Parts: sequence; C-alpha cells; structure tokens
Amino acid sequence: MADGAEHAKVVEAAGVIGLATLLSRVLGFARDMVLARLFGAAPAADAFFVAYRIPNLLRELFAEGSMSAAFIPVFSEYLAQRTKRDAWELASAAFTTLLTILTGVCVLGIFASPWIVRLIAPGFSGDAAQQGLTTLLTRIMFPYLLFIGLAALAMGVLNSVRSFAAPAFSPVLFNIAIIAAAFLLAPLFAEPILAVAVGVVIGGLAQFLSQMPALRQAELLFGWRFDFAHEGVRRIGWLMAPALIGLS
Repeated sequence: MADGAEHAKVVEAAGVIGLATLLSRVLGFARDMVLARLFGAAPAADAFFVAYRIPNLLRELFAEGSMSAAFIPVFSEYLAQRTKRDAWELASAAFTTLLTILTGVCVLGIFASPWIVRLIAPGFSGDAAQQGLTTLLTRIMFPYLLFIGLAALAMGVLNSVRSFAAPAFSPVLFNIAIIAAAFLLAPLFAEPILAVAVGVVIGGLAQFLSQMPALRQAELLFGWRFDFAHEGVRRIGWLMAPALIGLS
C-alpha cells in the first residue's frame, strides 16, 4: 500500500513538472515571436540580447548551475539526518549569504557594465549609441541575477521536500512578464526595448516570490540569518568551487 502511494506521488509530480515544462516552452516560443514581431532584427534587439546574455551567463554560475548542484545534497542531508529546525537554519543562512553575495555582484556589475559590454560585444565599440544602449540594458537587467539566484535557492528547498508545483510553474511567470512588458510597458518608454529589460527583472522577481507560499506551507520560509560561517554554508561553498571552475 505504501509503495502504491509513493508511486502515485511520483506519477503526480512527473505530471506536474511535465505540464509546467510544456507550458513554459509554449510561452517561451510566444515570447520569442512577440519580440521578433515588435523589434525584429533592429539594432535595439541586438543590444537587448547581448545585454541579457551577461546576467544569464552569471545565472549559470551562481544560481541554477553550481549553486543548485551544491545546495540540494547538503540541504537534503540536513533534512534526513538532523532536525527540521537545523534544515531551516541552513536554508536561512544560505539565503542571507547568497543575497549578500549577489547584491555585491550586481552592484559591481552595474558599475562595470561599460567594460563588460566592450568585452562581450567588441563589435559595438564603433557605434557609441549601440554601445550606450547595451550598457543601459545591462544595468537594468543585472538585478535579474539576484532574483533568479534566490528563486533557484527556493526551488532547491522545495524540491528537497518534494514540493514541485511552485518551482515548476515559476518559469512560466518569467515569460508572461516579458510578454506583458513588451505590450503594456513599451509604449511608456522612448526606447521600447527598455520595457523588455524591465520585464526580465519583474519576471525574475515573480519567479522568486511565487514560491514563497509553498515555502511557508513547508515551514521553511527563509529568515534573516547572518551566519556566513555556518557549517552547511561552508560545505556548499566548497562544493560550488569545482562546479564554478567547470562552468566557467
């Protein structure tokens, strides 16, 4: 009987994840069609995709790549071998540490955007307007890294306690935010592509906030815990090191 119930839960989780993935891909396709229709192959579109590439690359390093791969095993071990309070303290310490680090990275990235753009897109150096727009877009979208990093941490916590719906559907909100920004916010900007950059940041924030109810239900809602020397956080850091090297 227990095996049957467990099998049913696995099937249900697979169905939820499959549906969410399908919906996210459909909306991702719709997002690309909307951007192509509104901006086509215009220089503004080129500037946007170059600018988006920068925080998206860092996302692989600090969020869904090395961080998730390091956090989930350690957090799962805490859940299995220690008390739930211990697991919550680890999650909160990891949240506070990640928030601090990513805030610093974002601030540095915003200030260094002109040099980063020159490095990533040297072809823009001969066009001051194109380089300036790309730099502005990069600065607008850098906070996306912060929100998507926190969203990935929330996803790791929820997946560890077998709560899959909120993490699976959160990327859907990202695509919806970009589509909505392209239609609703673009008319408010002298340079419409800036609205899409704002949509990226709103989408990242939505991915994070949409998982808060599930974290609260699991009694694992993040708290402020300035314990950068926490044993679990240090282990996560050591596990991230080789992954960071590999991804870079």
